[in-house]
Amino acid sequence: MLSAMLPVSAPQPDESGLFFVAKPPSSRPPSRPSGTRGASGKGPRRLARPAGEGPRRSAKSGREAREDTRRERAPARAGERRPPRASGTSGASGPSGDKRRPPTDKRRDAKTAANAAQERRPVRPPRKISHGANLPRAVATPKKPGEPQRIAKLLARAGIASRRDVERMIADGRIARDGVLIDTPATLLTSLHGITVDGNPVKEPAPAKLFRFHKPAGTLTAARDPKGRPTIYDRLPADLPRLMPIGRLDYNTEGLLLLTTDGELKRQMELPSSSIERTYRARAFGEISQTQLEDLVEGIEIDGIRYGKIDANLERRTGRNQWIELTLTEGKNREVRRVLEHFGLEVSRLIRTSYGPFELADLPMGGVDQIRAHDLVAFRKSLGGGGGD
Repeated sequence: MLSAMLPVSAPQPDESGLFFVAKPPSSRPPSRPSGTRGASGKGPRRLARPAGEGPRRSAKSGREAREDTRRERAPARAGERRPPRASGTSGASGPSGDKRRPPTDKRRDAKTAANAAQERRPVRPPRKISHGANLPRAVATPKKPGEPQRIAKLLARAGIASRRDVERMIADGRIARDGVLIDTPATLLTSLHGITVDGNPVKEPAPAKLFRFHKPAGTLTAARDPKGRPTIYDRLPADLPRLMPIGRLDYNTEGLLLLTTDGELKRQMELPSSSIERTYRARAFGEISQTQLEDLVEGIEIDGIRYGKIDANLERRTGRNQWIELTLTEGKNREVRRVLEHFGLEVSRLIRTSYGPFELADLPMGGVDQIRAHDLVAFRKSLGGGGGD
């Protein structure tokens, strides 16, 4: 009964005359046509390119392709020669192949030579920067005691004479070394051993000494004067060592004048880069206000000469006469007088009351005394240079 209800196709003969039974239709969907996607696809599949139109996709499996790529990238073993990579094959540079040109023997040899030269080049040690290399000359690192120095400098430090006077003495044939005359001031020495002046041996320089001197007005800050005017050395006691003035004071200027036995100390204190403060008191006739004096803090230019910062204060006034206190660091020639004369004032008296930490205080006119050694040592540690008016 059940078999009678199902449709059964009749047997059909094949080409050989035999009969076969037709199978019922399968529920499996028909296969896709070549080059198309299924019902859920997003469009037709791109057909394979014909031969000669570009690189074809490798027929190897993914694992085999990765092994080939790894083998190509690995460095060649000694004596191994690899076949050139075919153009169009996939390489490290992408699907279009490795476009980098392999280096020729000439380029390879040049690169190898350059690398070898780089390895042979000596390694330079890091450059040592001298702490005094970029500083002003006044505060540059001084030479060590054992280094050679010019003979004029050593004799000046020993208190024989100034550098210029030493040069003149050398030209006159007064200085010798081990009995042989020295003919040039550029002679370099490490010490004064064997040096004679006028046949007398020169001793090594003693520790520097510094003196205060209350210079009176009407004396010249010089060793000699062609006009015959009195100098500071005419007022100094005869039992003092040879002293050199630090800076200068005008012929009519009075007050504190520092004297030293050390030429190097003199030079350092005279240079403007030392920025040592000096204070003056001026008695001037005329009219001036505190506001005008305060403007000097910014400096002033007079007749093309630029004067730096001046701290000026009006102390007291009597009629048209006033006392003005001025503190400066440059100390150009006649600086205080020229600045006050620029305001129409007539300076009748000018006194220097201090130079750095050293003050005139109650030192009498024409008096002189020595700065204590420990005060000088403390001052030299913070030294920067200076000058005078």
